[in-house]
Amino acid sequence: MEQTQLSRGQFLRQLGMSSAALMSFYCLGTTMTACTSASDDPMPAPTTPPTPITPPVVTPPAANSGITGMTTGSIDFTIDLLHPDFKKLKTEGEFTYVADIIIANAKGTFVALSKVCTHQGTTIDFRPTANDFKCPNHGSEFTTDGKVQKSPATTALKVYKAESINSGNSLKISA
Repeated sequence: MEQTQLSRGQFLRQLGMSSAALMSFYCLGTTMTACTSASDDPMPAPTTPPTPITPPVVTPPAANSGITGMTTGSIDFTIDLLHPDFKKLKTEGEFTYVADIIIANAKGTFVALSKVCTHQGTTIDFRPTANDFKCPNHGSEFTTDGKVQKSPATTALKVYKAESINSGNSLKISA
């Protein structure tokens, strides 16, 4: 006896079920449970309302960090240049990062820029000998006023106002 192999569709057609009936059965089957009645399940499972989206919490820097003010969101903070973490900034050529900002002493002038390269988001470094900023990833270079001086980056860095205050013992950074 020769065996013939049927496709799934042919098999189901031989059973007398059309594709529309199968789809209806499939769709109903995903929402129904077998062999139960409404009296078997007195309480439907409660539905959980969607969690509301809340904006991120912006927190000020920790106490005694050498920083007062807001380092995220609406940038407006002051750095204590006598604090051990920041006293190196009084030396020409030194730099540090605070949140998403790079702060450098560029030949006696304080400069604050976005630390994120506009090409692919790598953290940039200050080069005191060249008095500029360079991305170590693909070599983009930026001037101390944030302008692109060497590609592949094509967009300037965000510049923040950096002002020496308190007889040179503090540095105020603002948007």
